[in-house]
Parts: sequence; structure tokens; C-alpha cells
Amino acid sequence: MLISQFAEHTGVPATTLRYYESAGLVPAERTDSGYRIYGERDVDRVAFIQAAKHVGLPLGEIRELLAVWEHDPCAEVRAQLRPKMAARLDEATTRTAELTAFTDTLRAALAQLDDLPDRAEPCDAGCGFLAPQPRSELVDLPFAPSRAAITVQTGPPIACSLGAADHEERVHRWQQVLAGGVREPGPGDVRLRLPLDRVGALAELAAAEQQCCPFYDFHLHLRGSEVVFDVAAPPEAAAMVRELFGDTTSTSAAPAR
Repeated sequence: MLISQFAEHTGVPATTLRYYESAGLVPAERTDSGYRIYGERDVDRVAFIQAAKHVGLPLGEIRELLAVWEHDPCAEVRAQLRPKMAARLDEATTRTAELTAFTDTLRAALAQLDDLPDRAEPCDAGCGFLAPQPRSELVDLPFAPSRAAITVQTGPPIACSLGAADHEERVHRWQQVLAGGVREPGPGDVRLRLPLDRVGALAELAAAEQQCCPFYDFHLHLRGSEVVFDVAAPPEAAAMVRELFGDTTSTSAAPAR
């Protein structure tokens, strides 16, 4: 199968398949004309990668497992896979506890807010509906990018809910779509001017990003033959914004990463 046929057969975008090849996960043979071609065993390989990503395994661990999957019995794959999945379960359990505690905080704050009397005067310290906020702590949240430990106050976790493997792939897709974009000052953290033919890919990626990182605010403006792409996020998300969209203080072309 050519890459377009393989993408349709597996349900994995061609851009992702090219990335898998560059990451050493799905090597492709080439025709005399240089086109990528794939076989039925590659279908199984991609299915294994997608299943491993679904349980949150990073690409490095998936690459190691593929070497076992390729040459060793299924029982050995299971033996290698189980402790990795158990570690992801521990991370998920920790994050669930954190989100549960945050839910309790929100519920108590909302109840306290509802109990406040109506006042005609301007708000002051007597209107407070939260207990004094604890000192900030540096938190490396489970499933957040490993390079994006951030300082958080009492409030919504500013973190990405993607697994490490999915996050790495998402960063790669952003880099592809934003490559060559012209950076300019804007109302938010990032403004980039890009060719109009990228508006579909931008909208698709922005919608996907909202599912895992709802704190982002995206705007697309059509301007002649270009699309202007604006990104805004809370200050606590600055590290994550830089990772996806580059140096927010620069007004030059977007860096190719």
C-alpha cells in the first residue's frame, strides 16, 4: 500500500505515519520512484503503537516494546508491557486523587458563594468566598509534558491531559502546521500569519487541543490570502505555550523545530 492507502486503511494520518518513520517506529520501504510502501505486517505494527499510546506509553517505551514484539514470543511482550502499564495506572490514580480534591474545593467554594448575601456596595475583603490560598508549589502533574512542570495556585490544573506519546505527536503536528509562519504582535500570547490553505489544519488542531487543554483560547482570522492565528493562555501556562508555539516574545518567523 502507498502511504495514502495505508493511512486510510489504518485510520492514522499520513503526517503521523511520516513522523512514526522518522522516530523509528514504522520504517517504510520505498519504490523505485521513492514512494513509501507498506505491507500487512505494518498494519499490525501501527495497531500495536496505537494501543500502546492509548494506555499512555511514551514513544521511547513503545520503540523498545516494538523490538520485542518484532522478534520475541507474545508472552515476552506481555511480560515487558505489564510493568509499564502498571506505572501508568499509578500515575492515573494520583491524578484522579488530585482532580477529586480540586472538585471538592470547587464544590465548597460554590456553596460558600451561594451563601453570600446580596450587597449594593462594591466588593471588598468581606466578599471572599475562598479560604486563604496556600503558598504556590511546583507541581509536575501526571500526563503533563515532562518539561512543563509549572507553578499553580488553587484553581484549575493548567496541564495537558494527553499521554506522553500523544503529546509528543501533537507537538510534532503543531510544528508542521506552523512552520514558516510569520510572528507579529497580537492581543494574546502568540500571533502568527500563515498561508490560507492551512486554515483547515489549524482549526482541526485547535479543536483537538481544546479537548485536552481547555485553558487555551484560539482565534482564526481570514485576511486575504492569509490566516491570522491568535493564541492566548493563562500566565501559569507560559511553559506549555512556548513548547507548542515557540518564543512568545519574538516577532520573527516561527522557529522550525
